[in-house]
Amino acid sequence: MTATYPDLEGASVFITGGGSGIGAALTDGFLAQGARVAFVQRSDASAFADAMEAKHGNRPLFLPCDVTDIPRLKACVAEAAAAHGPITVMVNNAANDQRHDTLQVDEAFWDWSQAINLKSYFFGCQAVIPGMQAAGGGSIINFSSISYMMGGAGYPAYTAANSGINGLTRSLAREFGPDRIRVNALAPGWVLTQKQKDMWVTEEALAGHLARQCLKEPLVEEDIVGGVLFLASESSRMMTGQALVIDGGVAVTG
Repeated sequence: MTATYPDLEGASVFITGGGSGIGAALTDGFLAQGARVAFVQRSDASAFADAMEAKHGNRPLFLPCDVTDIPRLKACVAEAAAAHGPITVMVNNAANDQRHDTLQVDEAFWDWSQAINLKSYFFGCQAVIPGMQAAGGGSIINFSSISYMMGGAGYPAYTAANSGINGLTRSLAREFGPDRIRVNALAPGWVLTQKQKDMWVTEEALAGHLARQCLKEPLVEEDIVGGVLFLASESSRMMTGQALVIDGGVAVTG
């Protein structure tokens, strides 16, 4: 940890996909700030919750949930708020970047991809906003990706959702700014989670990607945590409707 945000101590935080990959690093990071964290995960994350409790003395609330099941997602938001108080930080992190061939995609695959990568974000935001309004404000962080910025081939349904997340973020920022609800997107580069290593990382692919980065080191999960904590905290209190890129300098924006 390189920074402490006192306003995050005791904050009620909700993270989708918070038990593995980048999400697990986020749960760890918020717990280190003293936040009360609830997270949803489709796979069993009980052992991870045990490990976090042992590390921090502060157990995250693990709620089993497939984010494509919108009634269950909404129920988890309500359960988290009942346990920890109104949610004032929401991180939409869960995603699936399954590779696919454009000419082979059918309606079922398209709908599945949008359900995970975009629809769940909208309804997750919808579920937490009333509590944030009642609490006098909050911060929503929607994970996107640099893949749509770079025109990445091999997963157009995913990149379409990523681009849609930016539009969603900007519209919600405009609509709910008067309620002191900030909505920002965060676009990571290629973070070498265990899933990425197992499924997509090859020596050739990684070398090609690092050649495009200004900073010649692979990104790891912890590289994303600082940006999320900043967006969640009052340190970014006048920042909304923006997309923060953490990618080692592939998509040089501005």
